[in-house]
Amino acid sequence: MPTPRRHRTLQTLRFAAAGAAGLACATVAWAQAATAPAVALSGILGGKALLVVDGNAPKAVAPGESHRGVKVVSALGDSATVEIAGQRQTLRIGGAPVNVGQPIAAPSGARIVLSADSGGHFMGQGAINSKPVQFLVDTGATAIGISLSDAERIGLDYKKGEPVNVGTANGVARGWRIRLASVRINDVEVREIEAVVTPNAMPFVLLGNSYLSRFQMTRNNEQMVLEKRF
Repeated sequence: MPTPRRHRTLQTLRFAAAGAAGLACATVAWAQAATAPAVALSGILGGKALLVVDGNAPKAVAPGESHRGVKVVSALGDSATVEIAGQRQTLRIGGAPVNVGQPIAAPSGARIVLSADSGGHFMGQGAINSKPVQFLVDTGATAIGISLSDAERIGLDYKKGEPVNVGTANGVARGWRIRLASVRINDVEVREIEAVVTPNAMPFVLLGNSYLSRFQMTRNNEQMVLEKRF
């Protein structure tokens, strides 16, 4: 049986070890947040996104290229989609800087508000099975439409899905009908949604009626509001 002094010493060591472990976890979390770059979009120039990263001078970056660890996925109209550490976000000209790569809060909401871009399209940043994607609302699509490249990037095992024929620019091609465990936009999550993986190259994931039917949809000028029904 340990003496009182030795017992106190062991307790002190345990508390010190626990405190060190907690400090290490807090330090890692702080470092991850601190290293997430603040990115803003100052304009679109010749198909390139003018990125302002951490307050530095604007840099014209073409889709597929990176600047200060921020990769431009697409630049269209008055917005650009960027990616860092596998997480995507959409930037708009004149919008406030965003910290790309920070953890996403747990879903808890039931209302989504989307704004139209200069072309009248409604887009939103979201996630499929917790992997970041960029959505484009398509009320003419029966299901969520995902390109092969996006399906492979987010790790969907689409070849185990049901083979279907889909129309492409070159005629009819094979696609796969699958079910997605989770689809999320902002803090609203819907589970078990039908989707079709298509060989069509697309810069966005099409948000079709298999998802939209779960919501009451209202359009007010340049805003689309989706209220979750079930």
